[in-house]
Amino acid sequence: MNTSLLSDRLWPQAGLAWNVALAVLGSLLVAAAAQVNVPMLPVPMTLQTLAVLMIGAACGPRLGAATLALYALEGAIGLPVFAEFKSGVMLASFGYVLGFIAAAWAVGNLAERGWDRSVPKMFAAMLLGAAVLYVPGLIWLSGFIGFEKAIQYGLTPFVVGDVVKAAVAALGFPAAWVLLGRR
Repeated sequence: MNTSLLSDRLWPQAGLAWNVALAVLGSLLVAAAAQVNVPMLPVPMTLQTLAVLMIGAACGPRLGAATLALYALEGAIGLPVFAEFKSGVMLASFGYVLGFIAAAWAVGNLAERGWDRSVPKMFAAMLLGAAVLYVPGLIWLSGFIGFEKAIQYGLTPFVVGDVVKAAVAALGFPAAWVLLGRR
């Protein structure tokens, strides 16, 4: 039995149907987290990134990335799952949505290696995941407002929030492993 991830520990016999259900539930969780926001232009501040990175850590790189790919597809086809109930690929913030896939994969890979069991390592994993999602986000946003403004409006205001979100996960995941037993 693979117990390298929280999802494996909670559902050790999960098969394809269960993983599809987890992906759908995960995409709905990200959609809900996207609605908890501080309206800002051109990119609102939400709990979305916390949900994205925690899904990657809990579910691993493959299921985590698949969950976020599903979320991106839902919004791309017009379902109002993005922040402020928006949808579509021509949003200034869509690059961040694409970055969610890579970020979940990156954090999931680190979680498979046990980084989610240590407060300092989980903190670093979450910050790395946040950095990964900023790359396509800022590139995409630059196409709308230019690179300097993308940094000014699409990165700088979010750094403190990302550190706080990383701290929440860094405390939460090791605590969950203690509760479930580290085996």
